[in-house]
Amino acid sequence: MTTVHGMAPAVGGGRGDGGGRPSVLLDGTALTVDDVVRVADGEVSVGMSEEGRDRLHRSWLAAREVVTLRPVYGRTTGVGANRYEVVAGSESAGAHGLRLLRSHGSGIGELLPRRQVRAMLAVRANQLLRGGAGLAPVIAETMVAVLNGGGYPAVHEHGAVGTGDLGPLAEAGLAFAGEGAWLGEGAPPPPILIEDGDALALMSSNALTIAQAALAVGAVRGALRATIPVAALTLGAVDGSTEAYAPETHHVPQAGAALVAVEMLRLLGAEPAQGRRLQDPFGLRCLPQVHGPALDALTDVESVLAAELNAANENPLIVPAPGGPAKVRHHGGFHTAQLALALDRLRLALLGTAQLCAARLSMLTDPEMTGLRPFLAAGPPASSGVMLLEYGAGSALAELRAAAFPATLGHIVLSRGIEEHASFASQAARQSLRAATSYRLVLACELVAAVRAHRLRGGGPDSAQPVREAFELADRMLDTDVEDRPLSADVERADALLDPIAATLAR
Repeated sequence: MTTVHGMAPAVGGGRGDGGGRPSVLLDGTALTVDDVVRVADGEVSVGMSEEGRDRLHRSWLAAREVVTLRPVYGRTTGVGANRYEVVAGSESAGAHGLRLLRSHGSGIGELLPRRQVRAMLAVRANQLLRGGAGLAPVIAETMVAVLNGGGYPAVHEHGAVGTGDLGPLAEAGLAFAGEGAWLGEGAPPPPILIEDGDALALMSSNALTIAQAALAVGAVRGALRATIPVAALTLGAVDGSTEAYAPETHHVPQAGAALVAVEMLRLLGAEPAQGRRLQDPFGLRCLPQVHGPALDALTDVESVLAAELNAANENPLIVPAPGGPAKVRHHGGFHTAQLALALDRLRLALLGTAQLCAARLSMLTDPEMTGLRPFLAAGPPASSGVMLLEYGAGSALAELRAAAFPATLGHIVLSRGIEEHASFASQAARQSLRAATSYRLVLACELVAAVRAHRLRGGGPDSAQPVREAFELADRMLDTDVEDRPLSADVERADALLDPIAATLAR
């Protein structure tokens, strides 16, 4: 890797890395949530398209030219309330840029795990290929090289409030310059020169927030889809009614609710009919009305992320103009209010549907609902069965409730009053990661109990019911021992089964 600005050698590729691994080709226009997850987990190599490289290079050249013609925030001036401070022209090249990185690389708290840092680098590299940052190409090349290697920059969790991930990206920039710390296996890449215009251009992004949001979506998407077949298993185990899913009860066009109702009827393979009770508790009867909004909220977040993953929102934005000087646009595109609001909505919706999961788990412990022994016990009298699953689910639900608090309710005024609003999307993204983990645990507890109930009732759903496929998948993986024993491993396996169960919906 060269230590001066310019186009570094190509890294990665569009179809594979020569060793059999698939690859993700960053081009600034088509990065997806699934791509981010695969890069974060090291499942793919990473490359850059020629079109993206060209946009990046032209943007860099335009930025170098425009600073000779007019003041440009962060390149020829200080930042924040120092925006009227002019960078001294007598300083050596890169002195101002390094000072910015050193001052802003002041993250605090715990160090982020490897997959979150990798996701951040993938998002930032892709954004750069959109061509609005005016950043030196070698920095994007270094990001890709790091993604194809074993190490990663040390980045702290706290250092942003939803108006740009200044602290985390500054720490990454210092690592690229040879001053920051590296973690993981393998030697870090050779240090690169950070010039004055590179520092703010690198930091002016919400790449970490967007990356964490993408990882949260990746974690919760399968669980939300799996909730429908898991709930269908519970309904079968308690002889529930399917009247609540009848088409005529969903004449109001709420997309998520209607989808839940349609899928429940399909999975159970029956026309709407009354069950053993005149009507069921809310955990079954109100499933479309509560789980549907969670599906709608997920769709909203995915729509916002589809734009943010491939947007050039750097401030200032450098717009090359063929045949003339580049345009410079000072703006507020770094403010992630839309993403923060979408994430807040998702977590609140997750809380509601998780509460129904916990309610259905309680149904499964009740002899009046199942016709079985209390807590689905099968051993000697006073056996506890799945009793403790309610306690574990209740604890995870409490964590989810804490994480659901809207981050957008926060307010802060920074930089001597000129930055008087923040979205706190950074906090919303981290809260969403925690919420996704908690939701999966609550649902996994329900799955363990529902499978046990079907086993005790004599073998699971009827073979004519499509939900049978989900049952058989879980039945193969979950321990068949119904004597009192620790159930921790069962819940862990059930968590791992959620995404495969979700995939059964597509068949």
